[in-house]
Amino acid sequence: MSGIELDRRDGVLTIALSRPERLNAVDNAMTEELLDVLNELMRDPDTRVVVLTGKGRGFSSGMDIQEGDPGGAGTAEGRAQRLYRAIARGGEVTARLREIPQPVVAALHGPVAGVGLSWALACDLRVADESTRFVVPFTDLGLSAGDCGLSWLLPRLVGPARAAEIAYRSPRLDVRRADALGLITETVPAGTVLEAAHALAGELLGKSPYGLRRTKELLNASLDAPGLRAHLNTETAVQTLAFFTEDLAEGMAAALEKRPPDFRNR
Repeated sequence: MSGIELDRRDGVLTIALSRPERLNAVDNAMTEELLDVLNELMRDPDTRVVVLTGKGRGFSSGMDIQEGDPGGAGTAEGRAQRLYRAIARGGEVTARLREIPQPVVAALHGPVAGVGLSWALACDLRVADESTRFVVPFTDLGLSAGDCGLSWLLPRLVGPARAAEIAYRSPRLDVRRADALGLITETVPAGTVLEAAHALAGELLGKSPYGLRRTKELLNASLDAPGLRAHLNTETAVQTLAFFTEDLAEGMAAALEKRPPDFRNR
């Protein structure tokens, strides 16, 4: 793969955006390669946690505007159709990051901009080092901040008022401001973000696979639930099934025996 690199070990898949010479600017090839991997993860029971990061000096500088026509030339489509398809495919990555059953930990450093910001915010948890800068450039460039899911994600993460401020003013948020807004799970010294993200992934490996996967499903479902009572029905079904899993048997046995549960080989 030319646009991403993969590292699989002990139930954790690390996906690295890998165009460091372009600050991991997102092109069509990277998007399609990433989608292929995420689609495989939908039916992968062995991968328990995913870490998403970027090679080189930053996570991602956003769409590669130097790619020329980001939709690809030499096709029967017009420019508008090609652009629409390229942006829609970037949004498909955002959706897939939410939909895959594995928790996704973003390991962030340097610029996190444009579509790269949408992908980072679509992850479940975000570890950022002190060099991280969230860049929201859209209204300064003549674009809307409705980019690959950003206008859906931001209000749900920081609330509608803060989301409006960020979307309208096109700020650069340093790691302290992003942390104060609740966008970051953990802040670490520069140069240590991947190690910290893998430590967090290791912590999640110690949790119940059923519990983690179903909890991600429930948290996502709650965002669009029409109300509490409708969501209670979904919760009740998921929780009832939990009582018939080997995970519950191991968790209860471990609690009674006063030892940590061992879910790693289940």
